[in-house]
Amino acid sequence: MQETQTTYYKTPLGIAKIIGNENGIQSVSVLNDDAISDKLLHSKTPTCLQDCVLQLDEYFSGKRINFTLKLNPQGTDFQKRVWAELLNIPYNKTRTYLEQSKALGDVKAIRAVASANGKNPIWIIIPCHRVIGSDGSLTGYAGGIWRKKWLLAHENPVKQQSLF
Repeated sequence: MQETQTTYYKTPLGIAKIIGNENGIQSVSVLNDDAISDKLLHSKTPTCLQDCVLQLDEYFSGKRINFTLKLNPQGTDFQKRVWAELLNIPYNKTRTYLEQSKALGDVKAIRAVASANGKNPIWIIIPCHRVIGSDGSLTGYAGGIWRKKWLLAHENPVKQQSLF
């Protein structure tokens, strides 16, 4: 079994902790405290995680809308199905938890789908931030509602119309 590697990456929303190996990215999480030492933050990124850092950098700079990374999230079969369905939500679009449940073939599984979304281990890349409440509300986001709001605004910036 491949040993996992870890790196830290500074995003506009906090420090991301990235874990993975040659088998794929297992986890991208945002840390709620910025107490990561500069030494850790500026340490050499393991080769197997470099493409993830590059693609996140491109995403945050507005140059990337799709990720092309090998993913290896750890979870139950149901969670993996839910996370795979999240990958079908296009950039700049949202779906409701009910729509996600329907896409998975069980409208009654809405709470289980919401729970699996909340356990998504690969922040941003598996876009659980694109799932909203049926009333359009920004419900439940493990990284904090303010981050979900920021990510949705980043993916759908309001374009000011020219007056002239």
